[in-house]
Amino acid sequence: MKPEGSTSVAGILAAYDKAADTLAEQLEELSTAAILQPVAGFLPKDPARVLDVGAGSGRDAAWFAGQRHQVWAAEPVDSLRHAARDLHESAAITWLDDGLPNLRQSTALGMTFDLVLLNAVWHHVPPALREASIASLAGLTGPGGRLIMSLREGPSDPARPAFPAAVDKTIAQAEAQQLRLLRRSWVEAVQPENRRSGVIFTWLVFQRE
Repeated sequence: MKPEGSTSVAGILAAYDKAADTLAEQLEELSTAAILQPVAGFLPKDPARVLDVGAGSGRDAAWFAGQRHQVWAAEPVDSLRHAARDLHESAAITWLDDGLPNLRQSTALGMTFDLVLLNAVWHHVPPALREASIASLAGLTGPGGRLIMSLREGPSDPARPAFPAAVDKTIAQAEAQQLRLLRRSWVEAVQPENRRSGVIFTWLVFQRE
């Protein structure tokens, strides 16, 4: 997320930048297949165009590239994006300095995607920016394509605070953008520390009409 009009988002991005090396190591220890298991049946099986918003260490982008997909990985924190590029060098991944709410670089590509993934990002988007963020995500989801989001609820690092998930409101905002809800489910966090803290994730799967 770019800090457009929100000092709180700027602070969150700065905190991620400061902790980038440690965070990248932690993220790489997790299994993308395990994290995405709740929505595995909704992922593209044939080669597809995937937009990974908030790509972090590039773990998920690399996993999709390994599944024969073409991936565009949007990450606004320079240090994380650079680390991700070094960790996961691949001709199948295009790295973008981009983030919510406007996703300007992604939009400037002039294409839509078969899958738009937003994994553990929404809780850092301030409520005032969420309607615009959903509109951007919907605009990048191609006809028949899917938007898959995980919404975090529970304690967070004080340096990287979380806004309430507001699941029902998020669904309503997405449906207003012609995104049809296919699945709503919740799971405990995969990361052991988060699971011990009681963090849960609500997964939402939408399809573009």
